[in-house]
Amino acid sequence: MRRALAVTAVAGAAWVTRRALRRRIDRSPLWPLPALEAPVSGHSPRRALRALIVSRTEPAHGVLRLTLESPDLPAWTPGAHVDVTLPSGLVRQYSLCGDPADAGRYTIAIRLIEDGRGGSREAHAQLVEGAELELRPPRNRFELVPAPSYVFVAGGIGITPILPMLRAATATGADWTLLYGGRSLDSMPFLDDLAAYGDRVTVLPEDEVGLPDLSPLAAAAPGTLVYCCGPEPLMLAVIEAAQDPAAVHLERFAPSAAPGPARAFTVELRRSGRVVEVAADESTLAAVRRELPDTPYSCEQGFCGTCQHRVLEGGVDHRDELLTDQERDDSMLLCVSRAKGDRLVLDL
Repeated sequence: MRRALAVTAVAGAAWVTRRALRRRIDRSPLWPLPALEAPVSGHSPRRALRALIVSRTEPAHGVLRLTLESPDLPAWTPGAHVDVTLPSGLVRQYSLCGDPADAGRYTIAIRLIEDGRGGSREAHAQLVEGAELELRPPRNRFELVPAPSYVFVAGGIGITPILPMLRAATATGADWTLLYGGRSLDSMPFLDDLAAYGDRVTVLPEDEVGLPDLSPLAAAAPGTLVYCCGPEPLMLAVIEAAQDPAAVHLERFAPSAAPGPARAFTVELRRSGRVVEVAADESTLAAVRRELPDTPYSCEQGFCGTCQHRVLEGGVDHRDELLTDQERDDSMLLCVSRAKGDRLVLDL
């Protein structure tokens, strides 16, 4: 495992200007990752699982690693995450960072966010060995696509979905490198695990090297896929540095852009026989829950898919980071998306 001692300039892609990138980086540090714990509440409609916490360790300062066991845990693939219901009832989403081949066992890691909404503080204070947790089955919107070579880029706790990808890429014989940045070495989890990969891994602590050297992205062989999980400024830098932005796969935990102007519209809830008015300053989800308070939701940022519902009539202004083009043909995420016109009809 290498530790970088210098930072070189990053080549630019035409559609992301260096000035704009610099402004966004100046406004937001690369590594603290305050948005990695999405503000979530409510309950997912997927069936609940129960798992026992069998191990609790701290792989870095402010990071909690939990190993969960149950014979009923479903199989999963690299890039997947689970919804975890905390003792208070809050729901948080965490990437699975263990080995998919380890049946009946999940591993998650939780960064303590002192100024967050309280989920990480509750997890660090209350999730102890021997406690039971309620989970929802894994979902994966960050799947590892087969390729001859990869460049992985992780920032801080963004290493969690990348770890299983490294194992999978190694098992298939793919060529890969990892650029792993963080605020400081003592804040970067799983360094001991990564040491086994030797020079394939470059560690980039910001307090030693400054902004990360992303030059390997520009030098990557044709056909190389790039996988990045981290804060928004890092992902913008990765897109700018990559030879082919279309080959870049991102795991986002905060909206990539501010939404456009909103206006009021009407939603018909066909199965319920109800009609709700959605004000310009409220979400579709909030309006629907006034009539149907049990409507499930979680992240409220367009990432998790819990509030996805069928659209029977009307055009949708999709503002999520999740749905495929095919899914957008007949569904929407209520938490962020809105009507293009004056009316929507939902299968609710």
